Amino acid sequence: MKVLIADQKLVTEVFTMQEAIATMRRALTMLAAGDVVMPLRTMLQLPRGDAVMGLMPSYLGGLEAVGVKVVAAFPADFGSEYDTHQGVVLFFETGRGLLRAIVDATSITAIRTAAVSGLATDLLARPDAADLAIIGAGTQAHTHLQAMRAVRPVRRVRVYSVPAGSAAEFARRETRLTGLPVEAVATAEEAVAGADLVCTTTTAHEPVVRGPWISPGAHVNAVGAYTPTTRELDSDLVAGARLYADRRESLTSEAGEFLIPRAEGRFGDEHIVGELGEVLTGKAPGRTSPDEVTLFKSLGIAIEDLAAAHRVHEICEERGLGVWLDIGGLHFGKAVEG
Repeated sequence: MKVLIADQKLVTEVFTMQEAIATMRRALTMLAAGDVVMPLRTMLQLPRGDAVMGLMPSYLGGLEAVGVKVVAAFPADFGSEYDTHQGVVLFFETGRGLLRAIVDATSITAIRTAAVSGLATDLLARPDAADLAIIGAGTQAHTHLQAMRAVRPVRRVRVYSVPAGSAAEFARRETRLTGLPVEAVATAEEAVAGADLVCTTTTAHEPVVRGPWISPGAHVNAVGAYTPTTRELDSDLVAGARLYADRRESLTSEAGEFLIPRAEGRFGDEHIVGELGEVLTGKAPGRTSPDEVTLFKSLGIAIEDLAAAHRVHEICEERGLGVWLDIGGLHFGKAVEG
């Protein structure tokens, strides 16, 4: 059985941000339609520091695809030559359970995470939103700038990160790549002041952005925190915003941004307006006024990885790209007999 092996270079070449946003739109619509099987991710906490190993299985009926992402998240790798997320996505077809692709998860995660934020922004941000604040200066900061530009006419970018040198380097690099005025600023408050688009992409455990700093009418994508005890946004911001999720069950089980203020008595589960797929299918309302603050809390769900791997496989098969190896397929006894 010929299996696609897709490395980072191939994924970034074929899975453009526009392609990724369209793929995420399709996957989350399937989620809203109930055409998905997806348990919560399993996390193995390593004894050292805050490193984790995650397993994220899922099934997408509309794509006849089943698979799993295996990913190691090592925040201590930030600033080194290695990405903080390492792993693979395995895509199997559902007719005979044959493996069809092994896809680099570092690139898939970087692109699809930002693409979902791009989709959320397209659904929830004001049409004229153009002033972008990015908190954090790593891989997700880069891909989120791409995603925001794909859905809104971004004209100004301010970035804040710790250490300050990483923000300055990000600003220099992205100004060169995009031609936009990207400015490194000294505080998170300065970054978000007056911004109508805010993306938080940090490894922070405590809030780095506070409610009073956010302008009326802004849209916020909170991306960096993914455990019940960590958060990038304070309780005031979350309580004062219209809250959306990629998946309710993930939000109410894993998101510190939601769980901490709920435990404080600030709101209950009814504070969740809806999932992105529900907005896409008309089951939940989107923005209802130009002055309200909308918030998408991203956790990353398994169908996003599977849909991305499926699309990468589809594109490579259509275009004759990538490395294809014989892995599995035949009954082992027949394979040995030749």
